[in-house]
Amino acid sequence: MCSDIVLKVDNLGKCFQIYKKPHDRLLQSLFRDKKKYYKEFWSVRNVSFNLKRGETVGIVGRNGSGKTTLLQLICGTLFFTEGACNVNGRVAALLALGAGFNPEYSGEENIYLYASVLGLSEQEIKKKYNSICEFADIGKFISQPVKKYSSGMYMRLAFAVAIHVEPDILIVDEALAVGDEAFQRKCYARLEELKKSGMALLFVSHSASSIINLCDRALLLEKGELLASGNPKTIIAAYHKLLFSSSDKVDSVIQDIRKGLDLDESIDNDNNRKIEPTKQKSYFIEGMQSKSIVYYESKGAEITEPSITTLQGKRVNVLCKGEKYNYTYKVVFKQDCFRVRFGMLIKTVTGIEVGGSATSSIQSPIETVQNGSQYNVIFSFVCRLNPGVYFLNAGVKGVEDTEETYLHRILDAIMIRVMPEDEQQSTGIVDLEVKTKLKITN
Repeated sequence: MCSDIVLKVDNLGKCFQIYKKPHDRLLQSLFRDKKKYYKEFWSVRNVSFNLKRGETVGIVGRNGSGKTTLLQLICGTLFFTEGACNVNGRVAALLALGAGFNPEYSGEENIYLYASVLGLSEQEIKKKYNSICEFADIGKFISQPVKKYSSGMYMRLAFAVAIHVEPDILIVDEALAVGDEAFQRKCYARLEELKKSGMALLFVSHSASSIINLCDRALLLEKGELLASGNPKTIIAAYHKLLFSSSDKVDSVIQDIRKGLDLDESIDNDNNRKIEPTKQKSYFIEGMQSKSIVYYESKGAEITEPSITTLQGKRVNVLCKGEKYNYTYKVVFKQDCFRVRFGMLIKTVTGIEVGGSATSSIQSPIETVQNGSQYNVIFSFVCRLNPGVYFLNAGVKGVEDTEETYLHRILDAIMIRVMPEDEQQSTGIVDLEVKTKLKITN
């Protein structure tokens, strides 16, 4: 194996034997060569890729796609059925919360236990002990049994031990999703330091932004198969199309992804199928729909068909920052209504109101709308949202008994996703388009 390659996975596969009844296991052991009492389930099959020193590779895929099984095969906690996996160096893994810990032992005892499992001698652990405790920052709980720890404390200690082992390969399976934001940032900063020193990182996450921002390359798994390999942003786009597809369209989406791939031997000579990055374009994912829609009671008006479109009229729900879009919906009036206004609002996943607009101020509404009237409401806007998922409301107000009230309203009417950028400088929710200047002063 080339010294620059720390991991070579070649046609790796894992087959599980699924028995219908418990006693079938006994029958299989008695009649091993005569009859099969089980069904084969291939959790991983024909997966090949290389991992270079200092490289970060992200792995994405739907639940049950084989991500965790693949990591377990690489770590050696599962034996593979076919293929080969060659590791050049020390591996540290965070596969499951508390894996490698004895819940009855104290944090201090588990530091020695876990670090020794990862290959450190007792003398090496003693040298690093204080640094591990300082990074984990769990204070007096270090002397308490870890069964009393919160999930965040578990992860703090496990991650602290793993990085102080100074592995050649660090494998992380969603572990960084646990813990507060400050500690997560501390972990990512430490990972960047380790990458610069030559450590390779194999990273599984459902967070699109984490994969794109942290990884040099990404792999897409589906039903145990390596469906695609390439630029993280493009792989995430393919993953989202697959993730949000309805069940009757999954197979066609998989075929579409396959058709867009070419064999490319330039990636570590592992013949992975690769998606090349292309200029970003807005598109629509049919299965990506809001699951938190709330309809207000209709009081003489009804909102229908809320959607986002390009200026050319193409319906989209995956947007590019900086592009112009129309947010549209129809309103049918079922009675005469007075002093009518239409509005919209954009919110984050956590419900923070990012911004909105109305068709007029409260001083200048449409004075009278007659029964049977229909309005096509269009809000044109430039997408200044930073990458992430957002939800849009739609509402129509009117005056009833001298007070303005909602004639109809839909909360979380549609769900949109703003695609990540290659070189993002803005932070927070909205890009303020801040212009920066640097002046050297004596």
